[in-house]
Amino acid sequence: MRSPLSPLRIIFCSLLTVLFISDGVPAGQVGLFEGLIEPSEVVQVCSQVPGTLEMIMVERGDQVRKGQLIARLNSGVERAAVDLARARVEFGKRKVARNEDLYRKKLISIHEKDEMETELRISELQLREAQEKLNMRTIKSPIDGVVVERFISPGEYVGEDTAIMKIARIHPLYVEVVVPVDQFGTIKRGMRAEVTTELPGLGKYRARVIIVDKVIDAASGTFGVRLEMPNPHYRLPAGLKCKVLFSAK
Repeated sequence: MRSPLSPLRIIFCSLLTVLFISDGVPAGQVGLFEGLIEPSEVVQVCSQVPGTLEMIMVERGDQVRKGQLIARLNSGVERAAVDLARARVEFGKRKVARNEDLYRKKLISIHEKDEMETELRISELQLREAQEKLNMRTIKSPIDGVVVERFISPGEYVGEDTAIMKIARIHPLYVEVVVPVDQFGTIKRGMRAEVTTELPGLGKYRARVIIVDKVIDAASGTFGVRLEMPNPHYRLPAGLKCKVLFSAK
């Protein structure tokens, strides 16, 4: 997770010329400031195990759901191991069932019965292990979001630290605002605000303050504020400049 406001974001927002309008602000409003709309989370998706990428199911701009299959490594050996382990389990079940009557008739000992049941249990655990190894070769989205960038293609080698793609969560969105130090104390967590984007026709949106920095940046004489803004239909893209009008109510 990112820190509430990184030095780079402070510099960027300072270059936007942080705007505070004291005259003409409606009653009950704190002030008007410029901000930047960002994804609430950005994830570099990697594989748990190394291997050759077999398939990618999504492309840049696609919406994905948490848990959705988005890529898969070559896994022929792992699938064969699962089939073999499953066959051993099925054989073990048949063997235990066949010998149940023999045990009731005391034609086999309790030791022999226990040995067969233990072998079946071991086979079931081996099947689970093989299935987990197979699952590790499938890559699923860790969040709801949109694919921002794809880094590699099918046929390329994937290491344990190789990023396959970048996914951004844009519901909710974060609005990052840099506020002059003389406004410290007037903006508080839970405060509501009205957000207007730089793109015409998108209207106004409601947001809520979730973070107010407790450390002032001495160089710029500012502090950071983060707001959370719902975006359930992905109507708003991240990366937009905006104006934020805080409400004292």
